[in-house]
Amino acid sequence: MKLMSIAGARPNFMKLAAIADAVKSYNERNVTLSGCTNIKHIIVHTGQHYDAKMSHSFFDDLGIPKPDVNLEVGSASHAVQVAEIMRRFEPVLLKEMPDALLVVGDVNSTIACTLVASKINYPVTAKRKRPVIIHVEAGLRSFDRDMPEEINRILTDSISDMLFVTEQSGVNNLRDEGVPDDKIHLVGNVMIDTLQKQLERAKNSNIKQLICVKGMYGLVTLHRPSNVDSIETLQPLLETLIEISKKIKLIFPIHPRTKNNAKQFNLFSLVEECPDIQLTDPLGYLDFLNLTSTASLVITDSGGIQEETTYLGVPCVTLRENTERPVTVEVGTNYLIGIDPQKILQTVEKILTGKGKNVSIPQFWDGRAGERIIGKIVTSVDCLY
Repeated sequence: MKLMSIAGARPNFMKLAAIADAVKSYNERNVTLSGCTNIKHIIVHTGQHYDAKMSHSFFDDLGIPKPDVNLEVGSASHAVQVAEIMRRFEPVLLKEMPDALLVVGDVNSTIACTLVASKINYPVTAKRKRPVIIHVEAGLRSFDRDMPEEINRILTDSISDMLFVTEQSGVNNLRDEGVPDDKIHLVGNVMIDTLQKQLERAKNSNIKQLICVKGMYGLVTLHRPSNVDSIETLQPLLETLIEISKKIKLIFPIHPRTKNNAKQFNLFSLVEECPDIQLTDPLGYLDFLNLTSTASLVITDSGGIQEETTYLGVPCVTLRENTERPVTVEVGTNYLIGIDPQKILQTVEKILTGKGKNVSIPQFWDGRAGERIIGKIVTSVDCLY
């Protein structure tokens, strides 16, 4: 069987690593007498994230095989980027004609490649009309259609054939949308597979020595357009971080979008000159995991970090009004509080004074999600299309 996987942005790489590991393990267990493996795995990197710190280093850190194809799309508006990925991906799909196409997450690469695969027609000589489309991390919903990722999720799920889900809310959402149960598979979280595998390596990172981290600290990420693309939202958030830094030192690997906007709004000096906020460039996966795992708290607007902190037991203050990962709030370490400065400060104070909530790890977040996914794929794909 020929399986093609798509990656394009930072969160994709961590999920793809678990899939690549599971394919490798499956092939090692099921090698035939002639030495041929059961699954040929083709990795396509769309190039949606093209900065080395946000792309190539993740392949090295996570031990992902080098991509077989790099579309080298780069940055652009949503419309231009999706269109360019589709244009460059179609000939790759027709050349390789995989039995199955696996997409992960909710970025532009996810929906673009899914659209191409859903409309493709293989030559009449091929054994199938088109690839079986597999969406890993299906069913997540923020119910906020102003988020570009929400549109990507909904559309990808609606035209995929197999939907692999990380938490029960995803199963419920898909059922509510009329998806048949035989398409839905609750398997756990491939991001946690990767975290489990890489945690010991991450502990050996020398990032704390490189940036001179000593004692307790908080970790900050901030990149969501709704938070950083206007001075009206970005300025109060940066001022709140400065206030928090009076209580605990903050490490802030600043996203290029956030940095550029802060400079444009004449706000960058606020954090750059703050003695207890340490700015760094974007970090590789192992360095970032090292900092996350020993942080006193994380302040973020990321989706995946809500999951990682829940598994690690690190309090997470999420600067959003909604989350597509409600299990991290219901049983995990996530505090979903929006962007009101007073609420942020109150939540941080609660955490730092030891008044946080009791937490647990969600069902199936056990490091075996990739194994479950590949097991289901090899028993199901030949029955579809």
